[in-house]
Amino acid sequence: PATDPGRATDPGLQTAPQPATGDPLPVAEDAAAAEDATAAEDAAMTATLPHDLSPIGMFMAADIVVKAVMTGLALASVATWTVWLVKSLELAAARRRVRRDLAMLDEVRSLAEAVAGLDGQRGPAAALVRAAVAETRITREVTAGRPPASGAGLESRVASRLARIEARAGRMIARGTGILATIGSTAPFVGLFGTVWGIMNSFIGISESQTTNLAVVAPGIAEALLATAIGLVAAIPAVIIYNIFARAITGYRAELADASAAVARLVSRDLDRGSVAVVPAQTIGG
Repeated sequence: PATDPGRATDPGLQTAPQPATGDPLPVAEDAAAAEDATAAEDAAMTATLPHDLSPIGMFMAADIVVKAVMTGLALASVATWTVWLVKSLELAAARRRVRRDLAMLDEVRSLAEAVAGLDGQRGPAAALVRAAVAETRITREVTAGRPPASGAGLESRVASRLARIEARAGRMIARGTGILATIGSTAPFVGLFGTVWGIMNSFIGISESQTTNLAVVAPGIAEALLATAIGLVAAIPAVIIYNIFARAITGYRAELADASAAVARLVSRDLDRGSVAVVPAQTIGG
């Protein structure tokens, strides 16, 4: 039945309060407050993120362990290029000298002429001639100045001396190249260690911040991957340079073997002529 507007309201009955016209509903207020809180949180996180994502900026923002890895790899790269410069100059000079001496040894006809041609010079070829002269002098002293009954003994002793000098010269020219092999084989793994450490710290930071926002995660992962990149930058040139030097050193040792064979031929010719050169060993530079 319709309510009589003129009838007095029963004081025992209460009317439920109605929201005022134009006021937002409580649900809308909660949604707006949550959205504002999320926006404020994202803004705060963005404010704390590193804005400099250049290699230097990422290095400065990295963990101390990752920084140590990157620094070690950078020093390894510097060592690689230093060895390349020094050994390139050394190999070029050594090969040029041994080729010049080898051409001279092929032209002379006796050990005495070789001594005159290398007078005052230094290097492996001079050492080979000096060793041959020293052995022939010792042989004459042992045989009391008489020519040896057979030249086979003298030739074998000279060959033994020449082989040792040749091996020593090969070892000396190869000094310093071992570090290239070490850097080339270990640098990628050292960089990978820095990457694993950095990514582990990034996941720890994600757990502590309780957010999976990519803007929060990406910088830490980028810093970690930078360690692997530096490791590859250090390893790849080291491997290439080591292979280049290995081929160059092999060629140098072959030229030393040619010089040693030339000296042995001079000794054999002197024996065939029945005269062995008696030249002071100090004539040739050390």
